[in-house]
Amino acid sequence: MRQVALIILSLLLAGRVGPVAADTAPPEVAGASCEEAHVLEVAQRIQTRYDAIRDLAADFEQTSRSALLAGAALADETPTRGQVIFAKPGRMKWSYVEPEPSLVVSDGVTLWIYDVAAKQASRLPVERGYLAGAALQFLLGDGKLVESFEISAEHCGEDVLELELLPRQPASYERLGLTADVATGEISQTAIVDIFGNYTRIRFENLRVDLAPSADVFRFEAPPGVDVIDLSPTQ
Repeated sequence: MRQVALIILSLLLAGRVGPVAADTAPPEVAGASCEEAHVLEVAQRIQTRYDAIRDLAADFEQTSRSALLAGAALADETPTRGQVIFAKPGRMKWSYVEPEPSLVVSDGVTLWIYDVAAKQASRLPVERGYLAGAALQFLLGDGKLVESFEISAEHCGEDVLELELLPRQPASYERLGLTADVATGEISQTAIVDIFGNYTRIRFENLRVDLAPSADVFRFEAPPGVDVIDLSPTQ
């Protein structure tokens, strides 16, 4: 299974979203308010915006950086690009296009990871709470940012605010974050730093909302000749 699929699977199952890398963070602006009340106001604005959205689609670019071992990164991944669709409740589809095609899709009952080049599709059931604690959770119709995280400003701008989110309960990630428009609450970027120091960033562009995608968009059938691997937990 390719690294792309593993990264997105860990993102979705562990609920990992982290701070934006320093070289892409919005610049701090003199006079911009980063007081706690302002930060929580923006967090609530994000929540309110996505509570009101039934579905969203976007183009995305994903970049990753592995943890350091003996002072050197284990591996750096070439940026990957594609399209993503979220629809409440609990449905999503990540279509990777570059540099090679792959697919992660869930209809809310079953999650599929399809590696096109390897002709391999992995299947696992979506259990209740599989996005527990995730910053992506509220995009799929569940979860409250302020209740689930301690929230602070990593970088503060007049128009864009980068939030750092620390889980209030034990989690399999170190810290989370969201970059959002201060006025609208629209998210432009998420990332992840896990407990091993691995970092993944996803940048969203061309956001569209309430397109009412068909349920068929989130269904997957393995093409002929594709090896299906069942990752259902054993009893």
